[in-house]
Amino acid sequence: MNTTATTNTATTSGTVTAVVHTTHADAAAAGRELGQAIREKFADEQPDAVILFASSRYDYGQILSGLQDACHPRALVGCSSAGEFTDHSQAEGSACAFAIRAPEMRFHATIGRGLRQDRSAAARQLVDGLSGLGVSPYQHRTALILADALAGHTDDFVQELTRYTAGTYRFAGGGAGDDAQFRTTHVFFGTEAITDAAVALEMLSNKPIGIGVRHGWQPASDPMRVTEATGSNLVSLNAIPTTEVFQEHATATGQRFDPAEPLPFFLQNVVGIEAPDGYKLRVPLGASEDGAVTFASDVPLGATARIMETSAKSAADAAASATEDAVRQLGTHKPAAALFFDCVATRLRTGTEFGTELEAVRLALGDAQYAGCNTYGQIARSDGQFSGFHNCTAVVCVLPE
Repeated sequence: MNTTATTNTATTSGTVTAVVHTTHADAAAAGRELGQAIREKFADEQPDAVILFASSRYDYGQILSGLQDACHPRALVGCSSAGEFTDHSQAEGSACAFAIRAPEMRFHATIGRGLRQDRSAAARQLVDGLSGLGVSPYQHRTALILADALAGHTDDFVQELTRYTAGTYRFAGGGAGDDAQFRTTHVFFGTEAITDAAVALEMLSNKPIGIGVRHGWQPASDPMRVTEATGSNLVSLNAIPTTEVFQEHATATGQRFDPAEPLPFFLQNVVGIEAPDGYKLRVPLGASEDGAVTFASDVPLGATARIMETSAKSAADAAASATEDAVRQLGTHKPAAALFFDCVATRLRTGTEFGTELEAVRLALGDAQYAGCNTYGQIARSDGQFSGFHNCTAVVCVLPE
């Protein structure tokens, strides 16, 4: 039996937001269902922007076309996902959408293609599509960034975005997913579903937009030097093959590590790269016979690293803190709605307890609604916070009333 789209709506000072979710199995019908729910809540007014998160079970072209035809947003972006959720629902193999109509803000969608071949050129292409560069009547410049993280080098890509925007934009978002298959991920630009690309939804405002980023992981090993690494392939730590390092840590902590089936161990023992203001997390995905370990993101050569540990409670506390950080940045303005991103590894590790983290975000937002998805890495670039591309990290972007 299909579940119809559920809705939640906020209306303040001319700003209207709607969060909708569907588990409808048919892609075209799911898109229409989402779009019709948005149109109903917007009293047939055209949304300024719609953001779609959709499971890999769907035909993306059909769900995007169904959504576009039903509510005709001025800007439509999104990505494939690995678990979808809102403030009132959670599922895998589903789709959810966030819609906004805000006369006091300006929204614009742009895209950068060819991440694998030239991430700098892709960043330049995306930035060239931003309308708020240079002299702008808007005080606050923010962009939602959704990238095909399987194309690699997302951290470098975010750095290039910062360079080309001269640090005048704040970024939040994540890497597209495919239900933890790690095969092919897509970003959405209008009714197109595209690989090897990144999309942005530019959000210009004279009210502040809050971005919070936290993780609940703590060091569980002594510091080690990354002595050999190529991209996301970590060969050795302290000149010892990486799988041997993990095996030694498993023995010392009473855990089981099987190089042939390492994922259960990896989800509980990620690697933290030391940064000036904490640790950037990297999720190990697989082990090879030569002792190397492949990660979800690049591991920089020469960095100092530790094996990290956490709990479901720590993850929930971190998500709540990230949300509170973002809300505080709004100053005197109340939160209207939010976008929330967390790692698929967090959901796989915590299982049903992932709902505790979603509830923590809901409570921290109060009456404001949110939508989001589990991603392959999270993007955050904001003053005074961790910067760049992360794993196993909660990222919250809060829009003001």
